[in-house]
Amino acid sequence: MNTSSPSLAKIAFVSNETPEAEAARERLSVRYGGVDEADADVIVALGGDGLMLQTLHRFRDRGLPIYGMHRGSVGFLMNTFREDALVERLAAAQHVKIHPLTMEAMDCNGTRHRAPAINEVSLLRQTYQAAKLRISIDGKVRLDQLICDGVIIATPAGSTAYNLSAHGPILPLGTALLAITPISPFRPRRWRGALVPDKARIDIAVLEADKRPVSAAADHYEVRDIVAVSARLDTSSSIDMLFDPDHGLEERILREQFVY
Repeated sequence: MNTSSPSLAKIAFVSNETPEAEAARERLSVRYGGVDEADADVIVALGGDGLMLQTLHRFRDRGLPIYGMHRGSVGFLMNTFREDALVERLAAAQHVKIHPLTMEAMDCNGTRHRAPAINEVSLLRQTYQAAKLRISIDGKVRLDQLICDGVIIATPAGSTAYNLSAHGPILPLGTALLAITPISPFRPRRWRGALVPDKARIDIAVLEADKRPVSAAADHYEVRDIVAVSARLDTSSSIDMLFDPDHGLEERILREQFVY
């Protein structure tokens, strides 16, 4: 985490399509002289975590820091919405650099698909029959057979999304780990997932793919009828996220883990 901030004088505002978020974007654009995205020093995203994910994908590798303010239904990655002193907040914000996962999936026809994932790579059964998967880490088989509805490979940024709903662990931003979380595991019933170094290559083979078809998704990009998926962190690609020093992300992470 880098607490220093360059000059962020030119602000481009983006929002979701809710009346609340659009009205906030219009007011802030007038107040702070909003500029086009091509001329911006920083992007301010107004919405929830869904909008933040879209914005992170749109501006990946563009070198623009992204600062979110909560104007949506879910805002775990968003700062508190306030219209006052935005320039000062941006100047004081802490920088967190995140890297996406790269998903490489091969379908039953032998076609290879490649896509980035900021939140997670997920595999899901396509029919009423459970999926059968084999999980390898860095070329070594760690789980010969997992019978389940699916499995999630989550980054720290995505650990509070689908991964959390599947009872996976929350990973603080900046943690050098990835979470592997099963969805409704049947065998082995007690396997609750694993944490692996973010440098690891995760390979998942689909067993009995003809009988038990499986889809794979990198965030919103989906491939159906896959036979194998690999995922690993792409350190050559990055996004710069901004958080208020008093954002309280660590406190929110702790609070989420003690909810019952």
